[in-house]
Amino acid sequence: MTRLTGGDPSLLRRINSAVVLHALREARTATLTELAGGTGLSRPTVEGVVEDLVASGLAAEAPTEREDARRQGRPARRFRFRAEAGHLLGIEIGAHRVRAVLSDLEGRVLGRHGRAVDEYLPAGERLERARAAVTELLRRSGVARDSLRAVGVGSPGIVEADGTVRLCTALPGWSGLPLADRLRRSFRCPVLVENDANAAVVAEHWQGAAAGVDDVVLVLAGLSPGAGSLIGGRLHRGHGGAAGEIGALHLLGREDRPERLLSTTGTPLEPLDEAAAARVFALAREGDAAACGARDRFVERLVHDVAALVLALDPELVVVGGWAAGLEQVLGPVRERLSRYCLRTPRVALSTLGGEAVATGALRLALDHVEERMFPVGLAARGG
Repeated sequence: MTRLTGGDPSLLRRINSAVVLHALREARTATLTELAGGTGLSRPTVEGVVEDLVASGLAAEAPTEREDARRQGRPARRFRFRAEAGHLLGIEIGAHRVRAVLSDLEGRVLGRHGRAVDEYLPAGERLERARAAVTELLRRSGVARDSLRAVGVGSPGIVEADGTVRLCTALPGWSGLPLADRLRRSFRCPVLVENDANAAVVAEHWQGAAAGVDDVVLVLAGLSPGAGSLIGGRLHRGHGGAAGEIGALHLLGREDRPERLLSTTGTPLEPLDEAAAARVFALAREGDAAACGARDRFVERLVHDVAALVLALDPELVVVGGWAAGLEQVLGPVRERLSRYCLRTPRVALSTLGGEAVATGALRLALDHVEERMFPVGLAARGG
């Protein structure tokens, strides 16, 4: 193992490179003099770093601006960060769909593609559907697979640090699946697997309902309800990755599973997916008595789940996603009933990203991974 010291020139070069690259990415374009002034480095040092960045493909000389071209003499050379030098993928693998989103190195979305899948699909076939969605997205976007720098994946279940799904009741054959290893066969870059609710709360914090809020809980209402939380702006996974697994509350003697709660006939609602839940809420909006009862049971269970998290974490904001996203009739009852159970009632909002939240959060996790390597001295700035 190489030992680094304070005077190690290779360490100093890496720090200087990270500082200049970060400054270049923050600016639309910059001259060597502007980069030197912004970073505090000498102009010769900046010039050497920029030459290395150009050679690596991360920077390029920018076209001369009109204002500079009007000046007498040769205009100063300007440089830009090459966001197109690599690409990132975010993938959702869920019970009823697989979805992929593609971006450049600044997180700008270049394309999306998804496919519906059956909730009873075997694990191998579900993975093949995810791979097919990625292949189609890359084809439509004209992006080569070998340009991918990182892939983020959002999946139901308790996810180990190495990307293995330790436990999942929502997808057949998913418990014990080495998901990251299986997907790495399709990519020549790091594959990062995260629980779907965790990915969703990262997405809402990045560019959704929780933007600018550092203490937030997101609840995904689904076949196996789950929650993700940020504490002080950092994702809270728990000691073993099981934080937020509110779908396991039925193990404590509560048999009110979603398929029974939302039933209007007395028998479990199957298949239970977004479309089925939306039909129940639509009937409730029209005043159907059975549907109103199903909606109220669903809301009561949702409030109990959320209240447990609020009492434990005291978040500023609760975001409701999954089936309930976009259903305005859920918000009022949730807010009113939370005020009965909680010592301090948080703000409650619906997800603004809806069905894109999990894949978008997986993309953000891939971007975080790449930024940590581009800016290893802690300069990565979130916000896209």
